[in-house]
Amino acid sequence: MKFIGIVGTNSARSTNRSLLQFMSKHFTETADIEVCEIKDFPAFNEPKDKTVPTAIKALSDKINEADGVIISTPEYDHSIPAVLKSLIEWLSYTTRPLIDKPVMIVGASHGSLGSSRAQAHLRQILDAPELKARIMPGSEFLLGHSLQAFDENGGLVYPEKVTELEECFEEFCLFVSITNQLIKDHRFNTEQKRKFTWEQLADGGENQ
Repeated sequence: MKFIGIVGTNSARSTNRSLLQFMSKHFTETADIEVCEIKDFPAFNEPKDKTVPTAIKALSDKINEADGVIISTPEYDHSIPAVLKSLIEWLSYTTRPLIDKPVMIVGASHGSLGSSRAQAHLRQILDAPELKARIMPGSEFLLGHSLQAFDENGGLVYPEKVTELEECFEEFCLFVSITNQLIKDHRFNTEQKRKFTWEQLADGGENQ
């Protein structure tokens, strides 16, 4: 399986980056996880022609080609970072690669809660009509006290958290297989969902 791991912050010292890098190494026999940065992406500005910036288009293409996406988010003021929200706005406004795409949400925080409120908020965001990601239900991976969580080689030092992550990842791989098979069987019309507009809804029209 091929997954895209999105570092949901522009922080140069983020432990969410460390978490995705650990996952990429730890699960190498199960999946290819490409860790992608968003720190240099331009802020969303709602261009009239809906032209997507080159770097964001490149990430969008990778998402389209991947079997699934893993987003690792910190928690800033009870929500996700502005840079991650900006990326999501670009994707929803332009290419919409997350529609029907299986998504796993993980997160690390310096405190004890492990970005729980940010993860809950991100789930709500990804359910918007322009996004409609297939978010893995019933599973959270919350890494608290993350500043002490990794050794000098990038290994996760909490054995119980390694076990928990392995269980969550195994569930995600199964979720990806089931979801993508359903999509392949044409039980869900992904392309029609990508044509959704609020203007049509306001006019009482149907999406064609």
